[in-house]
Amino acid sequence: MFVYLFRYLDTLDIPGAGMFQYISFRSAMAVITSLIISLLIGKRIILFLQKKQVGEVVRDLGLEGQYQKKGTPSMGGIIILASILIPTLLFAKLDNVYVLLMILTTVWLGLIGFLDDYIKIFKKNKEGLAGRFKIIGQVSLGLIVGLTLFFSNDVIIQEKVKVNTLSTRERVELLGNSGPVNTQGEIELERKSTKTTIPFVKNNEFDYAWLVAFIPENLRQAFKWLVFVLVVIFILTAVSNGANLTDGLDGLATGTSAITGTALGILAYLSSNVIYASYLNIMYIPGSEELVIFASAFIGATIGFLWYNSFPAQVFMGDTGSLALGGIIAVFAIIIRKELLIPILCGIFLVENLSVVMQVAWFKRTKKKYGEGRRIFLMAPLHHHYQKKGYPEPKIVTRFWIVAIILAVITIVTLKIR
Repeated sequence: MFVYLFRYLDTLDIPGAGMFQYISFRSAMAVITSLIISLLIGKRIILFLQKKQVGEVVRDLGLEGQYQKKGTPSMGGIIILASILIPTLLFAKLDNVYVLLMILTTVWLGLIGFLDDYIKIFKKNKEGLAGRFKIIGQVSLGLIVGLTLFFSNDVIIQEKVKVNTLSTRERVELLGNSGPVNTQGEIELERKSTKTTIPFVKNNEFDYAWLVAFIPENLRQAFKWLVFVLVVIFILTAVSNGANLTDGLDGLATGTSAITGTALGILAYLSSNVIYASYLNIMYIPGSEELVIFASAFIGATIGFLWYNSFPAQVFMGDTGSLALGGIIAVFAIIIRKELLIPILCGIFLVENLSVVMQVAWFKRTKKKYGEGRRIFLMAPLHHHYQKKGYPEPKIVTRFWIVAIILAVITIVTLKIR
């Protein structure tokens, strides 16, 4: 909102009003504002949750120190959501399709997580919201995000295209009838595309349209959007649930998300700057610079929440925060065409997810084969395995953060290593 106010003030030659037109200034303001909000309202929300007896329900998992967490306020994800949304509404351009999608993702998954926490705490149902309803909510959001990114005219990329790959109709539309055209040349076009980035590959672009190249041309468009939307739904659901599983130790999901958000913010800035994008030979995505504002608010919110969530935690984010954090990371990566980097960037979430899948699958298989289920890990998700081995909780969290930093650096380095 401030963008439009100060744009008007700038026309009146008010000193300093033009500062709000700079991404760097608005990003800095978003970080500062989100930190202030999370730190100031955090304590009040914690006291409110304590007053309402919104405490953590602890199951007997045989883990050291787990009963010390009993009664610790949950649903603290409200702090994160408020600290993300308020700076975004204040400093980002609200007519930007990417910002609108990120706001929708934050609110949508935040509400699903809030409902899950509400059922667990106030309805005394340890299972919370039924899994099928969570999946329906995530799939519905993925459908909206995927269809918007595929069909919206505001979602375009700039890319170099060889003239000889264009059809006659496209050449006329793009180049006109101004005489002969060098068909061996290249032109830069801003157009809709289903291309994304592949890490460690020289020609580092992959087009989802290639997955349906075998389908007759008259049906290809319909199948192309279907494939793209399915990919969006899968990634959003997987990362969202991965973040949810990771939220098992004090500060683990919060710190990991802050690190991941920082890397995504850097990637968004590079993709939104035509000079850097050209130098790094990555896709230039017009309009994605506003995502830097959102990423800044995200970083500030998670770091601010970490003040209260670090060991020993004064508050837990609950599903209200964890589902939203994972979904935000997934949609953000998809928008800037870096979703295939998620296995690297979100390696912590991936390993936590896989540890549960492997544990359950192996247990069922061995039970069927031997009559008694066997385990790969002492306990899943993976962070509980290390707890069972006797590692102190702060040490596990710190080491997971270190791995997350390494993975974030590798993700950014992939822009040059091909």
